[in-house]
Amino acid sequence: MPKQVDYESRRRRIAEAVCLLADQHGPEGVTMRDVATRAEVSLGAVQRCFGNKEEMLLFAVDHVGERITERVRAHLSSSPALSAATVLGHAATEIALLRREHRAEARVWLAFVAQAAVSEPLAAKLRISYAALQGLLVRLITEADESGRADDDPATLDPQREARALLALADGLTSHVLIGHLTAEEAEDALHAHVVRLWGRLHTSRPGKAV
Repeated sequence: MPKQVDYESRRRRIAEAVCLLADQHGPEGVTMRDVATRAEVSLGAVQRCFGNKEEMLLFAVDHVGERITERVRAHLSSSPALSAATVLGHAATEIALLRREHRAEARVWLAFVAQAAVSEPLAAKLRISYAALQGLLVRLITEADESGRADDDPATLDPQREARALLALADGLTSHVLIGHLTAEEAEDALHAHVVRLWGRLHTSRPGKAV
C-alpha cells in the first residue's frame, strides 16, 4: 500500500523551516528549495503542499500567529484562579514575545510585518492574526470590567479601544527589546504599569473593590 502522508503535519514542519530561514535571511531571502533542505523533505513535497513561495509564506504567518494565540489561551485555561488583572498582564506579555525562548519568533514576526508593508496578501494575513489577538484582549478586559461592578452599573471603559491600545503597546515593545532600546525586564515593567493603570480605571469610584 502507498505510504499515507499527513499533509497538515508536513505543512507545519515546512512552516517551521520557513521561520528558521526568515529569521536568518528575512522573508524575501526564503526559497522553496532552501525550505525543502531545512525541513528535510523533497522540493516536490514542498511544492505539493504549497503552490508557490507566497502561499508558503502566508501559511507561515498563520502558523506563528496561531502559536502565539494558543499560548495565551493555554495560559488562561491553566490559571483559572488568577485575578483578571494578572491574567491580562500574562496575556500581554505572551503577545509581546518578551521571553528569551520566544526571541527568534519575535524576529520572524517583525520580519513578516516589515515585508507586509509591500505585500498586501501578507498584510491581510497579519490583520487576521492581530484581530484574533485583539479579540482575546477584548474578552479579558470585558471580563475584568464585569467582575468589578454590579449588574446594574454601566460599563466604564470601551474594551475595543483599550484592547487596541494594549495590543499596540505590546507589539511596539517587541521592537524596542529586539533593537536593544529596552531590556525584556524594562518592557515587562512598562506592560505591568499599563495594566495596573487600566485595572485602576476599571475600579475607579467602586468602594470596597480590590485593585
